[in-house]
Amino acid sequence: MQSSPGRKAARETASPIPELQKSAPPLDLSIIIVNYNVKDFLLQCLRSVDLAMSRIVGEVIVVDNHSTDGSVSYLQPLFPHVQFISLKKNLGFARANNTALEKARGEFILFLNPDTLLEERTLEAMLAYMREHPEVGICGCKVLNPDGTLQLACRRSFPTPWASFCKVTGLQSLFPRSRLFAQYNQTFRNPDETYFVDAVSGSFMFARSSALNQSGGFDPDFFMYGEDLDLCYRISQAGWKIAYVPDTSVIHYKGASTNRSSLDRVGIFYDAMELFARKHHSSSSGVLLFLRLGILLRSLLAHANRNRRSLVILLFDLLSMNGALLLATKLRFGTYFGFPPYAYPMVFVALTAVSFCSMIAVGEYFESKPSLRRAFRGQMVNFFLLTALTYLFKEFAFSRGVLLMLICFGIVSTGLIRVLITVYDKSLGKEADRRIAIVGTNEAAARIIRALQSAEARNADLVGILTCSETDRNSFCEVPIIGDLSRLPQLIEQHRLGEIIITDSSVQRQDVMEMISAASMHSTRFHLALDYEDIVVSRIVNEVAGIDPTLPSYNISRLRYRLAKRVFDLAACLFLLTIGLPLVYLAKRGFSVAVRDLWLVARGRYSIVGLYPLGEERPPRGKIGLTGLVHISRPSRLSSQVIRELNEWYVQHYTLTLDLDVLFRSLFRRANGS
Repeated sequence: MQSSPGRKAARETASPIPELQKSAPPLDLSIIIVNYNVKDFLLQCLRSVDLAMSRIVGEVIVVDNHSTDGSVSYLQPLFPHVQFISLKKNLGFARANNTALEKARGEFILFLNPDTLLEERTLEAMLAYMREHPEVGICGCKVLNPDGTLQLACRRSFPTPWASFCKVTGLQSLFPRSRLFAQYNQTFRNPDETYFVDAVSGSFMFARSSALNQSGGFDPDFFMYGEDLDLCYRISQAGWKIAYVPDTSVIHYKGASTNRSSLDRVGIFYDAMELFARKHHSSSSGVLLFLRLGILLRSLLAHANRNRRSLVILLFDLLSMNGALLLATKLRFGTYFGFPPYAYPMVFVALTAVSFCSMIAVGEYFESKPSLRRAFRGQMVNFFLLTALTYLFKEFAFSRGVLLMLICFGIVSTGLIRVLITVYDKSLGKEADRRIAIVGTNEAAARIIRALQSAEARNADLVGILTCSETDRNSFCEVPIIGDLSRLPQLIEQHRLGEIIITDSSVQRQDVMEMISAASMHSTRFHLALDYEDIVVSRIVNEVAGIDPTLPSYNISRLRYRLAKRVFDLAACLFLLTIGLPLVYLAKRGFSVAVRDLWLVARGRYSIVGLYPLGEERPPRGKIGLTGLVHISRPSRLSSQVIRELNEWYVQHYTLTLDLDVLFRSLFRRANGS
């Protein structure tokens, strides 16, 4: 393949990665897996990789991104042939892959997510395709969800202005078969045909090492998300083809790592999209502006969709409170608008604002599921604030009876919507019983049955057992046998099965893939417990029984605390940049530097009290502070690990009182010259 100007430009702008020239002889394939807190998924992934690599000369490299679940210590003895690289901090997906890429010796490189499962012939099929098509730099296979549906990201176009517009506005969803409107996810194309695309999914990216050497590997500026698009773009610019090859497939349990990290996935994803737009469309200010507006809109819609239940409840509460005011006024004065004309619309505006702030103050919205207790507390706060306002503004103190009826009606209406939501969740929603079948009659199946019949798994409805062939037995562990796998589609429909757990090791992984594809129309999720380790069984039981994993709770991420912190920062900046400016001038640090930092706080870049910076390592949540727990603890004497722990403690336990305490301690030490 001849060199081209495009390839030269790509080499000049890409992130430098040493060429794969090693003293040892080259291998056919190097598989690189970046792990973060998913040792149970990684265990199953490595087992499937071992089967798929049985006839291939290659190596497997696992880069652990500073996991806290003991991934390396648990898995390294089980897979001594795998190279494990333990990082001292979470470098992100791109940097971690590049770390392994420096050591890889394969003619081809597979970037594989740890929450994937391969078919036994997957790697051989991809190797054969790449050797038959030397013009292809990267290819990807068909990527399936656990319910057999296609993950659209496995074949995409680049986010051009038009493709982004169609995705943001929903035109792609409305016209999925249109070549004009469905460019981004290519839904107008047959998923069972092979063709060239702009990009494939980073969960399974089969690359030619020579193409990676030319392009420079992943761009380390991407922390998570977007790096696969960027790499495909640069390799494409270098003259290589990107191919979608559905001859084989993998299962991808999407989002396993991020679900266990408490990271703001939506924010990180759209930050990555904006970085991609700046990097590749900065030459056109109009295109860049259009893409940024689209990314902003899509980000807002994604956040709204993620919090749609809280938004619906919030809207209902505010409308019901205003309706309660009209009803109370009607009962007291005989008309819905019984107050003097000057009171309208101010009474509605004030009631809406006070009701919203009261519920936010007790943590009712955007933090956890709706609660009758918090709603009642919010109404009590609402009553106190409205009563105080009628004393402060006598011209609006029309009737105590109206106020009392308003709060009573509000308690009833806000309580009613929460009772209805609870009933829906337990009957049809996310807390409804999950209808489960188990494939197998072995010890693993017995352990899972016992776990699903425990008190914690109260949402699990164990329907029955499926066998690999016909049997005379009627039950196993007192659970009825409802049929064999030859009738799987009919059994799924007959028993309305939502979850199927496969424990029988006689079921080949290729057969599992075929079963998942065949059952895709029923949206039934499949779980593989072919590996009997406790971590796999425990994770599967939690998933099918609806038991959420326990994650650290971060006060700094709660809406009420974020609002309180922002108000505090703005109030402090307003004071210090106006009447408090002499205090800033008398401070021991430079006046211009202090004013600049306060201005950055006002813009939302910093916080008065916050985290301590650690080089280029950016905190996943919270802001860098002008002072903070670490600042008052003499950071020069602290190790990086201690600084991280103090930062972590601060974002978990943040309160406004903590900020005031830190601020006073900081001022006291400055006054004493320490």
